[in-house]
Amino acid sequence: MQGNFSYYKPTKLYFGDESLNYLKDEMTHFGPVVLLNYGSGSVKRNGIYDQVVAILREVGKTIVENPGVMSNPTLEKLHEGVKIARENNVDWILALGGGSVCDYSKGVAASVFYEGDYWNQFWLQQQNPPAGQKILPVGCILTMAGTGSEMNGGCVITDAEKNFKVGHVFDDRLMPKFSILNPKFTMTVPDNQMKAGIYDIMNHIMEQYFSDFDDNTSDYLSEGLMRSLITASRIAVKNPQDYEARSNIMWTATWALNTLIGLGKHQDWMVHMIGHSVGAWTHAPHGYALAAVSMAYYRRAMQPGLAKFVRFAKNVWDVCPDGKTDQQIAEEGLDALKAWMQEIGLPLTISEIGATPDMIPGITEGTICYPAGYLDLKPEDITEILKESM
Repeated sequence: MQGNFSYYKPTKLYFGDESLNYLKDEMTHFGPVVLLNYGSGSVKRNGIYDQVVAILREVGKTIVENPGVMSNPTLEKLHEGVKIARENNVDWILALGGGSVCDYSKGVAASVFYEGDYWNQFWLQQQNPPAGQKILPVGCILTMAGTGSEMNGGCVITDAEKNFKVGHVFDDRLMPKFSILNPKFTMTVPDNQMKAGIYDIMNHIMEQYFSDFDDNTSDYLSEGLMRSLITASRIAVKNPQDYEARSNIMWTATWALNTLIGLGKHQDWMVHMIGHSVGAWTHAPHGYALAAVSMAYYRRAMQPGLAKFVRFAKNVWDVCPDGKTDQQIAEEGLDALKAWMQEIGLPLTISEIGATPDMIPGITEGTICYPAGYLDLKPEDITEILKESM
């Protein structure tokens, strides 16, 4: 390993089918008024909302509700949440839902006590809240596995008026104080959301894996996580109620993006940059947008990163190297990735998720470009990738 790094993770995790029982213990650490953020109402239909509210009321918390957090949280919704939090003098935030709700809650927590333009400061300028600024603590009860937002500082927001989607990874002050991960809760989400989450996990790992050339412990961890995810995904797609598979997917999601496997490495998040822009235009589930552009991107990255793609083929997909050139081995690995994506029902083209050729200039314009991994992409390269992904 050639990089230098520090590692600190302040989030306390509770994992398992009895993990919600620990919510009451956590309540002693936070004030009386809680902002409860959740989505379109599925948590009410499946009974999770009732369980959580009963615990909050039992310990005497005042609940301020903020429903309707969408799968790609918008700037308008962020403004709404900040306004609600300010008007009700909330003490802390509880995110009940998937990664989007967790992301959104961190965005609200960072913005409530910021006196300037938080959208410009935190997302457009990629700055953190000033030192000494008050930040609301956030807790998460996760109902969907994918983003890893339960143990990182990331927050992605979409300016719907401008079709611009951008993420910011906040510093450790915005890490959730605790997260409750009950794999049974993930069994309540629709199959398409489960599949989108699975690919989001896979891509998180690949964007950290396909970057450097050195022999890095992080890459060995990544290979194990990918193998676990592939195995569990095949089981879960056939039987979404398989607890072991869903628990492995959920745990892999957390470790895919809590920064551990990226330590000591350069990283490549260009699939996410392109996918964010595709999602802003199509409103497709995040993981679907990533899947739809991945094959074109990684085939382009394969040549400059050939050694790592050979390793990926052999160590993740068990490609036999006998009698084959490195090029053939690497191509067979990408073919195996594509076959797995097809097997679990992911889109392979952006046209499948609603993109049309006339959107390509706008998607290109909305894609943040920077040197990453094995490529240094320019806008014209993004356009070509999008055309190849149609």
